[in-house]
Formats: sequence, C-alpha cells, structure tokens
Amino acid sequence: MSEDDNKKGKLKPFKDLYLISMVGIQLVVSILVGLIIGIYLDSKFGTSPILTLIFLLFGIGAGYINFFRVFRGEQK
Repeated sequence: MSEDDNKKGKLKPFKDLYLISMVGIQLVVSILVGLIIGIYLDSKFGTSPILTLIFLLFGIGAGYINFFRVFRGEQK
C-alpha cells in the first residue's frame, strides 16, 4: 500500500462528512429560498398562502433533486 492510498483511507471519513453536510445545507437553503420567494410574492400580489405553498414545493423539489444528484454521483 502506497503512502497516497494510506492518506486517502484516512481522509475518507472527512469526505463522507463533507458530502453529508453539503447535502444537508443545500436541502435547507433551497427550501428556505423557495419559502422566502413565495412569501415575498404573496405580500406583493396579495395572494395569501398560494404562492408561498407553490414556491415551498419548488424549493423542496429542488433540494431533493440536488440530494439525488450527489447520491448518484457518489455511487459511480
């Protein structure tokens, strides 16, 4: 086993931690961005909860799409 392989083995837990935290942050940020845009548009147009719910769903969808992209990329 070479020195590079030994270093890669030691850094594997940090890489996994990085990926988990990256996915979690992306999920939360995309949901919050969708929520904030929806609240702003609702206050601008007076369409109480409709646009908030629509953009919240868009944010949730975008977060899970990012999650599956990262997960699929790690399996390759």
